[in-house]
Amino acid sequence: MRIGLLTEGGYPYVSGDARLWCDRLVRGLAQHEFHLYALSRSEHQEDEGWVPLPPQVSRVRTAPLWGTEDDGVVYGRRARRRFAEWYGELADVLCAGGASRDSSGASRDSSDVSRDSSGASRDSSDASRNPAASQADRFTSALYGLAELARDEGGLTGALRSDTAVRALERACRAPGATRPAREARVPDLLATAVHLERALRPLSLDWYGHDGLGAVDLCHAASGGSAALPGLLARHFCGVPLLVTEYGVHLRTHYLTAPESSPAVRSLLAAFHGLLAAEVYRQAALVTPGNAHARRWQERCGADRARIRTVYPGMDASPFAEVGEAPERADADTLVWVGRIEPAKDLVTLLHAFAEIREEEPKARLRIIGVPAGPEGAAYLRHCRELADRLFPGAPRDPRAVGGDPVSFEEIGGPEFPAPADAYAAGALVVLSSAVEGFPAGLVEAMFCGRATVSTDVGAVTEAIGGTGLVVPSGDPRALAKACVTLLRDPERRARLGAAARSRALELFTVEQNIAAFHGIYLEIVSRAPVRRVLLDDTGEPLPFATPAEAHVLGHWAGSASSAADRGGPRWATYPPVAATEGAR
Repeated sequence: MRIGLLTEGGYPYVSGDARLWCDRLVRGLAQHEFHLYALSRSEHQEDEGWVPLPPQVSRVRTAPLWGTEDDGVVYGRRARRRFAEWYGELADVLCAGGASRDSSGASRDSSDVSRDSSGASRDSSDASRNPAASQADRFTSALYGLAELARDEGGLTGALRSDTAVRALERACRAPGATRPAREARVPDLLATAVHLERALRPLSLDWYGHDGLGAVDLCHAASGGSAALPGLLARHFCGVPLLVTEYGVHLRTHYLTAPESSPAVRSLLAAFHGLLAAEVYRQAALVTPGNAHARRWQERCGADRARIRTVYPGMDASPFAEVGEAPERADADTLVWVGRIEPAKDLVTLLHAFAEIREEEPKARLRIIGVPAGPEGAAYLRHCRELADRLFPGAPRDPRAVGGDPVSFEEIGGPEFPAPADAYAAGALVVLSSAVEGFPAGLVEAMFCGRATVSTDVGAVTEAIGGTGLVVPSGDPRALAKACVTLLRDPERRARLGAAARSRALELFTVEQNIAAFHGIYLEIVSRAPVRRVLLDDTGEPLPFATPAEAHVLGHWAGSASSAADRGGPRWATYPPVAATEGAR
């Protein structure tokens, strides 16, 4: 089948989110053809280039979510009126708070909403009973109305940056029913909100949604929510292509945690937008695949139907850790290891305080902190941790090979002693994770591949990942962390049992092979259950029965394909509902 893979700020670029798992997925499903539609986040990301692409990626189209280049589209009077209507509707919903849930917190079911031929939500009885549902319907009507305007006029960028957009936001903020943060918005807040909305809605202006773009694929697979899923929404709206959404980190949660430093008004309006967009993405998706139960709970809370959620764990390459995992005796029985990116969320301060208590119980214990700082903030945090270690263990060297000295050390992967992550995990018999915030703990799974017992804090998907093969303590509690570590340091047999069980669990659940097999099955299920209805039209716009060749779904380019037929002036593919050929196609 032909898959439209949708990404934002990641694959195929060298740097960015979801790059590794997307690359492994595409390479592992060589029997399918992939069309890649990628949104870049910065000029620097584009300058870094792409990773090498396998032959099954037959098409790549990219578009920037950065920059201020105008699309050059000038609207006539009717188009300006349509834009003012739909953007004003969108602004009204955002300023009213834009909830997508009822008062009980239950998510809306997709069966409660019907759509007319234009795709706009229609359910007047539900709207009258549930104001929150009405707001969600108004949001989707405005979103698809703007998308249709962009398709008809050739773009939307200039209009989204216009004074009309800012004035619409201002009117909505001053209207009765606006939330308090919206009412307090000032001109700089309105300008900042307009800029953010223009970038978030930029996919509406792309020419990706015709029969020669996403309309030609059998399935759209969005590698995240938010802007990455927006082209999938439009492909479903215009062409009926089913949508699969995968989130290993929930986009809405990420927005809440990393919202830019701005006023309460801007944060309120953008939170309403992203919340309503997430609800619509989940409602229209054929399936939603979170990477863990922690992400699943977020998705359900944001409106996803639990009947259409399938947890698919991230796939990680276990081969680099095989040698260490098969030789657990290499570990130093007195050494604790922490491996990861050094940043405040990892809470190394709690780990250092816990290790001070461990040393009182086990004087031979050593702690090796192995990792690199995450940017300037991480570098500052590393300096703070070094200073704290000097205060907790005064006069001690920072070299773990020093005899008789304090063993706390700060090291990096890539040197002679730790050329690879597996060598870092091999240095100790016990791996510690002290994070205050965590999504899916990839570093913990790497330790499990290495057959190491673990002591972790109960954050994010940690408990789900280890599943009883390690000890879990509350976050921010150095005493509990120290007690758990001492327990395993004193019990080598239990440590070995836990390490062996952890390795077996990781090899069963978290490998690349299981991830690829899961998505292969999901692809087949969605396409068999919701195939794209394509019809061939003749020059008069009438459908041609039995005109779709059986080999249309076989990889390759056939003499009777849709594109070649259209190029010759004959009939061409149409998606459901059928669309007559344009003059340009003839």
